[in-house]
Amino acid sequence: MLLLLAIGFVAGIITAVSPCVLPVLPIVFAGSAATEGRRSSYAIVAGLVASFTVFTLTAGAVLSALGLPADLLRNLAIAMLFVLAATLVFPRFALVLERPLAFLSRRRSFGENGGFLLGVSLGLVFVPCAGPVLATISVLSAQHRFSLETVLLTLSYALGVGVVLLGVALGGQRVARPLRMRGLAFRRAMGVVVAAGALAIVFDLDQSLQTKLGSYTGALQKHVEETSYAHDHLAGLRGGTGSRLTATGATTSSELPEYGTAPDFRGISHWLNTPGDRPLTIAGLRGKVVLVDFWTYSCINCLRTLPHLRALYTAYHRRGLEIVGVHTPEFAFEHVLSNVRGATKDLHVDWPVALDNGYETWNAYSNEYWPAEYLIDRTGHLRRYRFGEGDYAGTAAAVRQLLGAGAGSRRPATVADATPTEVTTPETYLGSARLDPSRYRGTPVRPGVPGRFVFPEQLARDGFSYSGGWTVGAQRAVAGPGARIRLHFHARDVYVVLGGHGRVSTLVDGHPTGAFRVDSNRLYTAVRGRRVRDAVLELRFTPGVDAYSFTFG
Repeated sequence: MLLLLAIGFVAGIITAVSPCVLPVLPIVFAGSAATEGRRSSYAIVAGLVASFTVFTLTAGAVLSALGLPADLLRNLAIAMLFVLAATLVFPRFALVLERPLAFLSRRRSFGENGGFLLGVSLGLVFVPCAGPVLATISVLSAQHRFSLETVLLTLSYALGVGVVLLGVALGGQRVARPLRMRGLAFRRAMGVVVAAGALAIVFDLDQSLQTKLGSYTGALQKHVEETSYAHDHLAGLRGGTGSRLTATGATTSSELPEYGTAPDFRGISHWLNTPGDRPLTIAGLRGKVVLVDFWTYSCINCLRTLPHLRALYTAYHRRGLEIVGVHTPEFAFEHVLSNVRGATKDLHVDWPVALDNGYETWNAYSNEYWPAEYLIDRTGHLRRYRFGEGDYAGTAAAVRQLLGAGAGSRRPATVADATPTEVTTPETYLGSARLDPSRYRGTPVRPGVPGRFVFPEQLARDGFSYSGGWTVGAQRAVAGPGARIRLHFHARDVYVVLGGHGRVSTLVDGHPTGAFRVDSNRLYTAVRGRRVRDAVLELRFTPGVDAYSFTFG
């Protein structure tokens, strides 16, 4: 555990020098430079570490329990930054604020009290570049699973961030010493810097910087957070087995690795496309080469793999290949047998499909991805795995090798690889449980409460917003009168998971582009393009349509 905490600490240091934290640095610098003595610098960092640790773990649960908007704390923190900036620019305003708190301190200045409040505010507004450590913390927080290990990992991560920011704060004091002779003018200048930093956060400059500068900390992150030790122990915290697949025996360059006996199918509620819908087992499939494909029918990444799987199945099924699609749902409607049965038929999925509604088979394989493929040989041993899209030729070659004799030298039909190679807008969830407050803009969301929403004046890239009548539940947003959604996307194609019944009209950069009917819970195509572009999509809904998420290609 100590090594994992050290990894968390170093991951925090890497985060603090990444592009998405740059807007915070001038605020830390100015807040510390405006005061004398090192105590204020330590107070700023202490406030940031404390607020990030506490609120990262508990804010989601507390706000959800109270029915408060998911971005309430962030908005309050931004307001506090402007208030603290005002205390630097207008000394009399600072005195007015400090009078009610005079009994707490004899010092009447921005000082330690203001420094701690500044740190608390920063801990709520800065959005770290997510890596495996922060992703694990976020998952455990979203599931309201708090253990001593989780708290310590979050604290170590925050301390790593704090060490770098402490250096910035102390540097600010050192640089400011000869400038403090100007007294009030210097404090006011630092107050303007704090206010400018707060404005940068309001207008998502952190995201713009990250996009323009790229992930220059990616290599460092890979060597710290993506090691075998970190992967295994982070998986253990999330509740998985914590084991990364490793070869169990020596292989030559022409042979596939050996990863041990493949886990059996567990907790499957229903089977489709088997004789009499009877269950399959790994033992019962001995003698066949088995490709286990984890998927879900509304996942665009999964849907793009289906033509390649279909080509493999057509070419090699009679020669001994069996594909088993393990359907592990992401949304509530994907648990419904009739929905999966209908989607399987519509998508021409002819191979066996197992409904893994309880995630038991998912956990047996320690899987973390949609899609994911696990290739099993004729003896029931796992020989290859692949996460995500792509490398279809490699999968086909491995299948032929395990089938033997070149599988009759037959090759599957050629299918164009539609895997995106450019950076696109990330998957965007519309329900309150997974709503990203760093990308959502507009009227605050009150989970489960019908409300009227208004679009903001502008949306940063990857940002989205509601307008009109909406009821935003945990997994979906239900359209009411005048319901609209705007999304500033960067992609070639835009897909949206919808349910219910109604009609949706589409506009791109204000120009109408078409309309479609919603008649079932599934993935719909909202935008189809020939190249990646930066544009604003607006969807207009008739009442009663359910909106779940956007994905991109």
